Amino acid sequence: MSALTIEGLKEILNEAAGEDDSFKAGQDILDTPFLELGFDSLALLETVALIKRRYGVGVGDDELADIETPRELLAKVNGDLAA
Repeated sequence: MSALTIEGLKEILNEAAGEDDSFKAGQDILDTPFLELGFDSLALLETVALIKRRYGVGVGDDELADIETPRELLAKVNGDLAA
């Protein structure tokens, strides 16, 4: 399976939040905390559920508690995909 890109993650985040095009094209969100982006714990749970369905990578609740930015989530997912 191919790696999850930031653009792919943006699509999943938008779907999880129930909004379309929440992020502008080219907007750099990699190191912006999810809370600053407007994503609470419920939206992140939906995000990781969508990632599991599409990529087969699970993120446990304890792992998710330590993930604060899109960069950290991408590193976790893509690290598991590479393993």
